[in-house]
Amino acid sequence: MTYAALDLFFKKMDDNGIKLTYDDVRLHTTYSEINPTETDLTTRFSRRLRIKIPIASSPMDTVTTSDMAIAMAESGGIGIIHRGLSPEVQAREVARVKNRLNGRIQKPIALQSSWTISQVVAMREAKQYAFHTFPVVDETGKLVGLMTRNDFDFSDPSSTVSQMMTPLIDLTKARVGISHQSARDLMKKYKKKTLPIVTEDDMLAGMYIYSDVERVLSKKHAHNLDATGQLVVGAAVGVGDGALARAELCADAKCDVFQIDTAHGDSGNVVSTIRELKDRYPRIDVIAGNVSNGRSAKRLADAGADGVLVGQGPGSICTTRVIAGIGVPQVSAVYDCAHALRGTDVPVCADGGISNSGDMVIALAVGAESVMVGRLLAGAEEAPGETRFFEGRLIKDYRGMGSLGAMRDNVASRDKYGQGALTISKVVPEGIEGIVAFKGPVKDVLVQYVGGIKAGLGYNGARTIKELAAVAEPFRMSSAGLTESHPHDVMITAQAPNYHSR
Repeated sequence: MTYAALDLFFKKMDDNGIKLTYDDVRLHTTYSEINPTETDLTTRFSRRLRIKIPIASSPMDTVTTSDMAIAMAESGGIGIIHRGLSPEVQAREVARVKNRLNGRIQKPIALQSSWTISQVVAMREAKQYAFHTFPVVDETGKLVGLMTRNDFDFSDPSSTVSQMMTPLIDLTKARVGISHQSARDLMKKYKKKTLPIVTEDDMLAGMYIYSDVERVLSKKHAHNLDATGQLVVGAAVGVGDGALARAELCADAKCDVFQIDTAHGDSGNVVSTIRELKDRYPRIDVIAGNVSNGRSAKRLADAGADGVLVGQGPGSICTTRVIAGIGVPQVSAVYDCAHALRGTDVPVCADGGISNSGDMVIALAVGAESVMVGRLLAGAEEAPGETRFFEGRLIKDYRGMGSLGAMRDNVASRDKYGQGALTISKVVPEGIEGIVAFKGPVKDVLVQYVGGIKAGLGYNGARTIKELAAVAEPFRMSSAGLTESHPHDVMITAQAPNYHSR
């Protein structure tokens, strides 16, 4: 696969000392026999973790907790749970995503037969479980029954689980090792929605849920699932011992990928943390960042990173470039890092600076395999925080993790910017706080972004994201050309769902 046009363009820019961002670049169209509906956006977020759409939600405290991560994975992307939470709470958020769907539950949350219904209900509310089906075990871990929604609906709070459960003798169960297909066949035969998995001596070893097994076996679903049929989710960690303690809890919660979340990824602490995480959790991918040049990206890959986040200061709420005087315009930064990592099998994620789906297309065209966004999702229904009225319109709060408010509220934000040892009165913010318009459910927001990316591939005759980067012919945009690209010389009377004027 060649990248001749791409490499020639950026060589000319480098020869003239020019670095470019999204508003500086557009793509030529090429001959195409590809309809946008025929494109395949499946890509990699990290070396081994594939996603169905190339979009990840940023680990910011006004963007991604479990609600956002669930919505992202159900739409084919991935959400990274932010680390402005205690390690215990962050791990619970990861677990909530993993417990949303379960083709095969490896460690079912079981009840003790002696518990009362009121105790179980209190536990469900405290843990924020959205499901109602629980296997019941004795003190040795042996399966003795099953509690379902019907059992809860028709029980008295003072009743015990043993009184209200469906006993073992009336259950359809399966032995360890049964496949998804065989489990579905068995559940269909006996018209059971739940199938406990047991050892030869009836020790509980797992559980299948029919609707989730159907989803795993279906080729049409949009959900981004792991091998067991659970939604994929990532967790942001920092560096050093604190990151390792946080990672341990999130790994126990079945986290799929760790993101080493720092403002300056090309540092000794990040390199050592990558190596330690890969040594402790070889089956969990680690993406690291943030960086903005190829040399830094290559160092992270050489240290064992499974993915590299590119972007230092391009975010709409970030002031790093103004305060610290560092950072490379994002399109040039993404290209430089992707170019440096060719042949390493380590993908690049373009993090920050994206204002619309066209910017996503450009990021993917210059070598990124995915994009990470914050502001574009911060106004969604699933983003943390209240939706409120401001000057006659619905809005939500949005702030940078380097903002004064974020640094005041959690030490993780100060750690990210190397200021963890400072008191709040002495920190130097690298971000601001603001508001964004309310946008409705994430799935509706993503429809527009995904549609724009598919259109971009179609205009370039590319069926996949890899093909787009191979055929892309970028050119430099003039300021007049940018003005012409946006609606002009009219008064907009009806806003489009995928375009908002600046």
